[in-house]
Amino acid sequence: MAIVELTLCPLGTGTTSASKYVAGAQKVLQKQDKVKYMLNPMGTVMEGDLDDIFSLIRELQESVFNTGIQRVYSIIKVDDRRDKKASMEQKLRSVKEKLDDDK
Repeated sequence: MAIVELTLCPLGTGTTSASKYVAGAQKVLQKQDKVKYMLNPMGTVMEGDLDDIFSLIRELQESVFNTGIQRVYSIIKVDDRRDKKASMEQKLRSVKEKLDDDK
């Protein structure tokens, strides 16, 4: 199972705001059930099969192009761990445990 963070940056929008495009991408995410996702202030983290995630990323890019935008810059970070099962929650829990150990 992979954990992927995606940030979509529409270029040439005429404004510094991207929330309209983020909302459109979130609607695409809400309509699917293969990939778990979590919106954060700087992007969206997804968890699932890597092929499903890459396919979904393409759909998310298309959701921005479908608004009339001619260029989308995408930043993708992939954590594809094979030695043990990983999840978004597990990664957060692991850091929190280490913070608690320092108390």
